[in-house]
Amino acid sequence: MSKRGYILRYSLILRKLKLKTYTSFEEIERFVNREMEFIMDRDDRLNLGFSKRTFQRDIKEISNAFEIDIEYSKTYKGYFISQSKTSNPNFERMMEAFDLFNSLNLSHDVSPFIYLEKRRPQGTENLHGLIHAIKNRLLVKFTYEKFWDESFDERLVQPIALKEFKNRWYLLALDGKENHLKSFALDRLTNLEITRESFLLPKAIDIEEEYRYCFGIICPRNQEPHDIILSFDPFQGKYIKSLPLHESQVILTDTEDELKIKLRLCITHDLVMELLSLADNMKVIEPKELVEQIKEAHKNAYKQY
Repeated sequence: MSKRGYILRYSLILRKLKLKTYTSFEEIERFVNREMEFIMDRDDRLNLGFSKRTFQRDIKEISNAFEIDIEYSKTYKGYFISQSKTSNPNFERMMEAFDLFNSLNLSHDVSPFIYLEKRRPQGTENLHGLIHAIKNRLLVKFTYEKFWDESFDERLVQPIALKEFKNRWYLLALDGKENHLKSFALDRLTNLEITRESFLLPKAIDIEEEYRYCFGIICPRNQEPHDIILSFDPFQGKYIKSLPLHESQVILTDTEDELKIKLRLCITHDLVMELLSLADNMKVIEPKELVEQIKEAHKNAYKQY
């Protein structure tokens, strides 16, 4: 069987176990066989057999490859995914990746009915190497392209973490030139070299805390967060409720006429750009500093016409 076949079977098992907390083997078998029959009708290159022995082997492979533990409960007579794994957002992202991978490979040619964004590569080919360097505290070298002056710069940094924002990946690192945390977009990072030179992680750095009150990738230094109150019309409010702007979001008012929310954030360029993208569907109520920034930006935009 092809590697795609194995991945497809793993994803079907995990999907079924997500749907029901305790699932018997017979239920898993029926679900997997039904889904595989549907898939094989559309791709005759796959030959996906499934049995109790196959399932036991798959449990071990899923645990080894993806660190997701499938266990059996004698009390409830069913299999389940260890809760500590499913509560991890990485699990949900991996399931999304499985579904996307399998969907795009379901047919020999999906171009007539699936349209992907045309964009430059995100630099994800460097993710594995950077994770290795971060885990082992190894300095990394790379060439970095600056957006503002279109120049290239050679960097030697202490890699601390990786962060995603708006479908882009960023390396968070301590730069040897400037001794504070900086972000480097992976799509502008080339010639990555993982050195053998190690470094000590500064105890003072706590990524969760650094970005607790931060929207986006810009990490403000020496700035206190604000209580930000925003008002939305009912239509835009539905989107804001279904996809919150930030984890600190709290709903203050939810009526037929208005959705009002509160955020606890520092005022950064990324936040201002996000709010401006909401145009006339949003109004800043507080703080006054942010109100003035948004008003000034709209005035400047109006002058363009």
